[in-house]
Amino acid sequence: MSTTMPAGRLHLDTRTFAVEEVPVPVPGPGEVLIEVRAAGVCLSDVHLIDGSLTPAFPVEAVTRSGAVTLGHEVAGVIHALGPDLLGDWTPGMRVALQAGQSCGACADCMRRSPCPRPLTRGVDYDGGWAEYAVAREDTLAPIPDHLPFDQAAIIPDAVSTPYAAIIESGAVRPAQCVGVWGAGGLGAHGIRLARLAGAAPVIAVDPLPEARERALAFGADLALDPADPGFAEAVGRATGGRGLDAAFDFAGFPAVREQAAALLGAGGVLVLAGLTPEPLTITDSTSFSYRGNQIRGHYGSGPEHVTQLIRLAAAGRLDLAPSITDHIPLAEAADAVTRLEKKTGNPIRLVLTP
Repeated sequence: MSTTMPAGRLHLDTRTFAVEEVPVPVPGPGEVLIEVRAAGVCLSDVHLIDGSLTPAFPVEAVTRSGAVTLGHEVAGVIHALGPDLLGDWTPGMRVALQAGQSCGACADCMRRSPCPRPLTRGVDYDGGWAEYAVAREDTLAPIPDHLPFDQAAIIPDAVSTPYAAIIESGAVRPAQCVGVWGAGGLGAHGIRLARLAGAAPVIAVDPLPEARERALAFGADLALDPADPGFAEAVGRATGGRGLDAAFDFAGFPAVREQAAALLGAGGVLVLAGLTPEPLTITDSTSFSYRGNQIRGHYGSGPEHVTQLIRLAAAGRLDLAPSITDHIPLAEAADAVTRLEKKTGNPIRLVLTP
């Protein structure tokens, strides 16, 4: 085994990205070395490179080197074991990696769940755009032999974030009316998962015709253009005049949130899963209060959501094959980032293969 490997590295001071040769990491106590087989390319990676997203809690190694290996959606096989492992791990085991981990140091980590200060793989510490990646054993999620690595890799974040938004933050129940704004990598899965939860109707909202076509293919009952003059009336007809029980912003645009909030029915909730630093405006706050509406922030998912989704995918309840738009060699990671940024080919998830 070589002592070096290629890795997709982002230099944080200059925001320059390149695939570079770096030392193969060595697992420490409680860690294992993963041979990466698949790693998803997320819009968060694009935002890290363009500077609109920055590490919140970088570990010492990232701070010292000024660079981080990207990639928080990772699957592979255990290659080597570090010392002091508590679990029964063996080389060759197939695993997906949780997209982050608790800091494990502050007092809050010992008292609260979910962790109030999570570290994100590929952001605060080195991720999986590489031939090998180190993972703490409590972030390993075993995957069955029949679940492909590419599908397992995208479960953490691309699938688990909308899943947690739908079942936890939105608390969607069967027969509820659900609106999903944004049919991209998160929203497309949100549509499928809302349908899986029994929502009816599931209304997708996206300005792009190709995204609306995808939304229908992923299970939306209706796909609407938010700029259509008859948009609000169409939602009213689809919901029988009740309005939405839950509206999900997977786009992260202020205009989306105003539009979604105005269409909530009595007791309806607006879940903010798309991230933006822009302020939130409720145009008619009197009606919002009269209807008893709520706004709930949402970020990421928990380890239990990833393991639940692995079981659902393994049992055939959730087919993630249509989510994989293309496989791209790790050496061409920069091209993959450009394709996602420019939406070339209308991608859902591009997957890097070392």
